[in-house]
Amino acid sequence: MTLTQLPAWVQSAGLLVASNVFMTFAWYAHLKDMNHKPWWYAAIFSWCIALFEYLLQVPANRIGHTQLSLGQLKIMQEVITLTVFVPFAVFYMNQPFKLDYVWAALCMLGAVYFIFR
Repeated sequence: MTLTQLPAWVQSAGLLVASNVFMTFAWYAHLKDMNHKPWWYAAIFSWCIALFEYLLQVPANRIGHTQLSLGQLKIMQEVITLTVFVPFAVFYMNQPFKLDYVWAALCMLGAVYFIFR
């Protein structure tokens, strides 16, 4: 089975996961590695990373929109964002795991239920 034979929502989810990895690093990695650099340096660095995010995110939404509504795409994006962000925060940024992440995930499950029902 090739990637194009996968259902559109699976292709979209996979591309969104990859794009979220890039975007999470673009938004937050400079907080760890570049505190000593001027803000504009971090902005240029982040924009360079974000280009790759957009190269994945735009086709993800176009592919996903063939089977999913706009609301479903957005909620899927938000769930993926939290799923990518929590390990990034804990393992890369060395932040403690908080129960707030669990509560946020449970709220998102409610959002998933309501938007996909």
